[in-house]
Amino acid sequence: MSTAPETLVNLEMIRAAAKRIAGIAVRTPLVRAPFEGVAGRGFPREIWLKAESLQPIGSFKLRGAANKILQLSRDEIARGVITYSSGNHAQGVAYAAREVGAKAVIVMPSNAPAIKRAATLALGAEVVDVGLASSERLAKAEELVRAHGYIVVPPYDDEKIIAGQATCGLEIVAALPDVDLVLAPVSGGGLLSGTATAIKLLRPEAKVFGIEPELAGDTAESFRTGKIVTWPAEMTSRTIADGLRTQSVGELNFAHIQAYVDGIITVTEAEIRAAMRAIVATARLVPEPSGAVTTAALLFHAAELPPCRRAVAIVSGGNVDPKMLAEILAEGD
Repeated sequence: MSTAPETLVNLEMIRAAAKRIAGIAVRTPLVRAPFEGVAGRGFPREIWLKAESLQPIGSFKLRGAANKILQLSRDEIARGVITYSSGNHAQGVAYAAREVGAKAVIVMPSNAPAIKRAATLALGAEVVDVGLASSERLAKAEELVRAHGYIVVPPYDDEKIIAGQATCGLEIVAALPDVDLVLAPVSGGGLLSGTATAIKLLRPEAKVFGIEPELAGDTAESFRTGKIVTWPAEMTSRTIADGLRTQSVGELNFAHIQAYVDGIITVTEAEIRAAMRAIVATARLVPEPSGAVTTAALLFHAAELPPCRRAVAIVSGGNVDPKMLAEILAEGD
């Protein structure tokens, strides 16, 4: 890890974000997961799941969206907001925009899960469909901004978004002060960069790892090579973890990741599915595939993680199609 430059999000910004969003995002619990004995040597004595699936929109994304939107001026609110998202950030923006009375426009890929699209529409947002690539979403959003003057609420590459997501890490340390290891999913990098910043500023001795699908491992490659790499949409869209299909990590996010993250591990599709079954069976939580990657790392890649006594795996969301969930659970029968 490198020394953090002064331009990165700091503890004061994170604590201010926590106060700001307290009326919108909830303080999610740590749920003990009795996975002991499932894996071999090096398995943590205690595993806790940070249940971000219990947020009002079923995802951590509400934290960053609310922190950004609650800082808009009256004039900016009147202009309306826009974002580009496969689903969870879309719901976060729609929810927070509704709270302040702002119009919300969401640019979504055509392969966004129907459950996430329907939830976004139910929150009063206008949805604009584009192709699979995250670059197409961005281009369409920029076009609409030029035409209508909307305020962009980026999904991850923004200090206010990062500070909002960092409140998740703030809560982890408050609930478990002696946490040794924290695992966060990574795609664009909002949750990992924010959580790692909060954890390391409050408990420098703790280790923080990002977890990514093997089929969308651009951030793992970026971390390994020290420079941001981009994977084509046809590659990242292969993973079942639809919330982790971003083609490259954000620049500001990567700066935080380089400063505070200890490593990034990739997991397979079969491991993600098995982790979903394990979470349902042991913690009685409903995870979406993106939210299960951290548990997959603990169950199948303990040897790649540092020894620890108390680990927290963030279950980043629970917005999974019921039919998909039923099929995955049935695989364990």
